[in-house]
Amino acid sequence: MKNENLYNYILGIADNSLILGQRLGELTGHGPSLETDIACTNISLDLFGQVRSYYQYAAKIAGDNRTEDDIAMLRKEREYVNVLLVEQPNTDFAYTMTRQFLFDVYHLLYLQELQKSTDLTLSAIAAKSMKEVSYHQRFSSDWMKRLGDGTKESNQKMQNAIDDLWRYTDELFHQTEADIAMVKEGIGVDVTALKEKYHQIVTSILEESTLTIPESKYFQKGGKLGIHTEHMGYILTELQYMQRTYPNMEW
Repeated sequence: MKNENLYNYILGIADNSLILGQRLGELTGHGPSLETDIACTNISLDLFGQVRSYYQYAAKIAGDNRTEDDIAMLRKEREYVNVLLVEQPNTDFAYTMTRQFLFDVYHLLYLQELQKSTDLTLSAIAAKSMKEVSYHQRFSSDWMKRLGDGTKESNQKMQNAIDDLWRYTDELFHQTEADIAMVKEGIGVDVTALKEKYHQIVTSILEESTLTIPESKYFQKGGKLGIHTEHMGYILTELQYMQRTYPNMEW
């Protein structure tokens, strides 16, 4: 493939939103209140809308008659390159919001930089997605504050979620070969440069939420290289069911 690095780079962006969108979609009809249920569903739909644009572009680059549906639905587990954070389960609402918050802060910083890409398609997708992702971050940040600085029980549940999910955040700033190649061409975002700002924002909001970042320096990684947790197979079983059962369906 002539533009293999660009193709892989796009998957690295899109797969995060695809898997997180699928996770949020599992909550439809199961939110703690009707308003929150609808909000989570709409965030899921926002993410799926964004990934359609990415996968359409990836299909164009691939040039081998694959469609956006093929790329989104018909890869094997090791061919998905999302970070481990987004595939973590909806253990409870505290975990769902903490996972969303930890990704949203990164996602918004990332899109702000992707708007500067020399690839006009990627910069346009980023610009179009900014309003949605800005809302996502406000929504999840508000819930962090509401529950973290709420009752003793809600604070403890949020702290448990932070303690468990924090180990997956460092992978957000790891670079793949495709990342490095695209940064050199002025197309990609240097995620290593986002880390300091990310920690500043997260720390500030957690302080408002009376929550703390774990002291442990142990982090897990592998998702960007296709090495996933045990949860990923179950996600793909549901995500891919219709397309594999009824081939050639289209979004």
